[in-house]
Amino acid sequence: MDTPLPGNTKVTRQDWLDAATQILLTDGVERVKILTLANLLNVSRSSFYWYFESREALLTALLDHWIGTNTAALVAHAATQQPTITAAVANVFICFIDERQFNNRLDFAVRDWARRDPSVREVLAQSDEQRLTALAAMFGAHGYTPEDARIRARVLYYMQIGYIDADLQETTQERLEQVAHYIFAFTGQHATQAELDTFRTTVLSFSETG
Repeated sequence: MDTPLPGNTKVTRQDWLDAATQILLTDGVERVKILTLANLLNVSRSSFYWYFESREALLTALLDHWIGTNTAALVAHAATQQPTITAAVANVFICFIDERQFNNRLDFAVRDWARRDPSVREVLAQSDEQRLTALAAMFGAHGYTPEDARIRARVLYYMQIGYIDADLQETTQERLEQVAHYIFAFTGQHATQAELDTFRTTVLSFSETG
């Protein structure tokens, strides 16, 4: 149920989750506290308990949200049928670039959280394995041996995570100029010009709508 409470309370369960996500991104999980969120939303602390039994329940909901967005989006992109492995990898790149599907800041906030909480570290490990399995299956679907597919999936995934973390401050044009080389490095095959043009058009559309 995600409808506003009766009376003076104007926030929904999603409002609490959105506020918690905002604090997680800016200040870390230690600052995700009921009173902090109530002040941010300008509501009473007691209204929190209409939607969550405890702070721990809210934190669980935050992790579920992360899995249902970032992990689900990457798995879905990896599973999307493409005519070539080069087109498939380009499609995975799109997922990482499109903040509407894969929130990079949220991913790193969860990774930082996992360094402090063993139970979250376990959830993160399960999510990483789910993502890697999907990427390996993507390579396998295009004729790579199971071992080759697994290693290529790991190289692609961990390079991409590290690439984002490095915060290279590259322009969109610089990224576009390099993508053909990255695709070749990950697949051993050259993307067609049509695939590169499609990738370019899609990436540029993000800046236009953003």
